[in-house]
Amino acid sequence: MSSKEKYKPTWNSLKRHRSPEWLDDAKFGIYYHWGIYSVPAFGPKTAKNGSWYGHAMYQEGTPQYKHHTKTYGHPSEFGYKDFIPLFTAEKFDPEEWAKLFKQVGAKFAGPVCIHHDGFAMWDSKVTKWNAAQMGPKRDTVGEMEKAIRKQGLKFMVAFHHAENHWFFPHWNENYDTSNPEYSGLYGPIHDEDSKINLQWRWIHQAKPSKEYLDNWKAKIIEVLDNYKPDLIWFDFGLGKLPDKYKRETLAYYFNNAEEWGKEVAVTYKNHNLPPNVGILDYELGRAGKLTYFKWITDSSVDDQGAWSYVKDAGYKSGDTLVHNLVDRVSKNGYLLLNFGPKANGEIPDPAKNCLLQIGKWLEVNGEAIYNTTPWFIAGEGKTKLARGGTFSESAEVKYTAKDIRFTVKDNTIYAITLGWPAEEFKIKTLRKSYRKILRYSGAINSYYIMDESDIRSIKILGVDKELEWELTDFGLKIKTPNEKPCEHAYVFKISRT
Repeated sequence: MSSKEKYKPTWNSLKRHRSPEWLDDAKFGIYYHWGIYSVPAFGPKTAKNGSWYGHAMYQEGTPQYKHHTKTYGHPSEFGYKDFIPLFTAEKFDPEEWAKLFKQVGAKFAGPVCIHHDGFAMWDSKVTKWNAAQMGPKRDTVGEMEKAIRKQGLKFMVAFHHAENHWFFPHWNENYDTSNPEYSGLYGPIHDEDSKINLQWRWIHQAKPSKEYLDNWKAKIIEVLDNYKPDLIWFDFGLGKLPDKYKRETLAYYFNNAEEWGKEVAVTYKNHNLPPNVGILDYELGRAGKLTYFKWITDSSVDDQGAWSYVKDAGYKSGDTLVHNLVDRVSKNGYLLLNFGPKANGEIPDPAKNCLLQIGKWLEVNGEAIYNTTPWFIAGEGKTKLARGGTFSESAEVKYTAKDIRFTVKDNTIYAITLGWPAEEFKIKTLRKSYRKILRYSGAINSYYIMDESDIRSIKILGVDKELEWELTDFGLKIKTPNEKPCEHAYVFKISRT
């Protein structure tokens, strides 16, 4: 490595990299899970998600095994690789997809480049198991990169392939997963201990070889060189890799970004990278309260965490989708929202409707999200998450008009109520004096004391008129307009002097 390169492959050096300003301004991005697993499109709520079909279809007794045997034949006769010719993508239109991403208000977007199943969605020279040579026979990543950038959005990629090492039953000679001819897809043949209970053999296997690790890194380098992404996202498997490979890969990315003239970001889960090296991601979750570090959450438009197109999946309501975005931004987080296209390249209508509902809301209220910063308090209201963190969406709550979230920009406070308020709307956090606070609660740090002269005007976004208001010892009272400017959530813009 040249001494002129800014970042060395050490954590001390890599932690000096800063997440970009564009991401802090953007707040909202879209990505998608699309691959071989989109063909069976199976993943009931009682089973693992759709993108894990290849893992579960080889395990007797699972819903996927039963479905596969009934629909396609026994896995020993019809293996996961046999889905590839059925992954046709004949209706895939990258221009249409990218225009939709722009329309719904996303500021960055991109694909899952490679999932646990080992199938690369780009034109690869590192692996023959790729979408340009098989299945669609198109460089789907390259086509999306061009279309997304054409819409003025930042381009991201997601990598899941660290988990390919244990995803398939390499030890079972009854299946094609044990055939070295297909190890470029299923991963290298290995088995640490054939006596380990079946339940645990899927994860307690041999450590990755140098050849496997070099291949993991080479695939990422190829994507970086070919498509110069603005953000790379890593799944859980990153935690199972030796430090050396993570350090070298990130140093390569950060140094090349300097040459590209790009500000780039990297995300990770759990404690898979040291603090400050990247942005922490909460899968299907969020922080329970305002944090003093940046974070992101990958969620999905469907209501079961299908992580791909699943025929019978339900979808989240517009209220839930918008409230989740607002709540995350108020707590210093970003939202990366997933949808699952069909194998033929169509975006399912329910998924498109979910995205368009967010876009319609952002069209009116985007100024309270983009380029904002959290306030000293995320919000107020009695509705609380049962818990925060990864997978906390399983304890989803229903917000009301009394649940308010705050963001700020310049000299403006945005108070976003998660329901249509009554004729009079009161923000308890904004008060005239400490006197009543001390008397009743003593929680001085939970309130913001201001004077009438501090407020220049109050409006609700989407309604072009000033609202009547009164500042009291018990809160800021605002007279609600008669007309609703939108659905799902409503932004009171408090302009200060």
